[in-house]
Amino acid sequence: MTASIHAPEALLRVRDMVSAYGRIKALKGIALEINRGETVALIGANGAGKTTFLRTLSGVQPMAAGTVAFDGEDISRLRADQRVARGICQCPEGRMVFGPLSIEDNIRLGAYTRKDAEIGDDIEKVYAMFPILKQKRHLPAGSLSGGQQQMLAMGRALMGRPKLLLLDEPSMGLAPLLVEEIFNVIRTLKSQGMTILLVEQNAFGALGVADRAYVLETGHVTLSGSGAELAENPDVRAAYLGM
Repeated sequence: MTASIHAPEALLRVRDMVSAYGRIKALKGIALEINRGETVALIGANGAGKTTFLRTLSGVQPMAAGTVAFDGEDISRLRADQRVARGICQCPEGRMVFGPLSIEDNIRLGAYTRKDAEIGDDIEKVYAMFPILKQKRHLPAGSLSGGQQQMLAMGRALMGRPKLLLLDEPSMGLAPLLVEEIFNVIRTLKSQGMTILLVEQNAFGALGVADRAYVLETGHVTLSGSGAELAENPDVRAAYLGM
């Protein structure tokens, strides 16, 4: 009797995604898959289309062509809030916290699509992951350091109970010690089975934590493979790892 081999189950399937700003095509037919429980990195230079890809996936940026299937459903035409409700939660580039609001109110906003009784429990889980946020929870979010704001942005995204967590440049502008702290959080979430799409200019860190990775250049996927394979690829090493 032969054992059947099951291919990993894709949580996200993107096919031929095109997105444009006016006449300028930022994404030129992207195809990408993420399996349940995987951490997938998307690396590339500034202007390659990484943030546009995440925004299009989230439904914030219009998609001109292509399909997005998530958790077995075609979500290509769903609004951004409907995608959040299905479990696609984004931690945006540049943190985007609401400065005048308290830290706790910022965290609570991450659960705006939810009506369940477990929101309070989830806030406590965020505080357990980022104790400094609990300590400062009544202060305005704008009073936090850059690293603490990044923790807040990640905590807010986790409040949506993501099936897929989108992290856009979480280490950008942070001191090396804080970068390590953020990557430790990503490793913890990964070990808990969370599915993560990580967009990072810190290619070395991203490939170190990723199961698989894609290289994006001027709106095209030019390479894909395991994180370890791409970290050893001479072209990737020359272009993104400074080796």
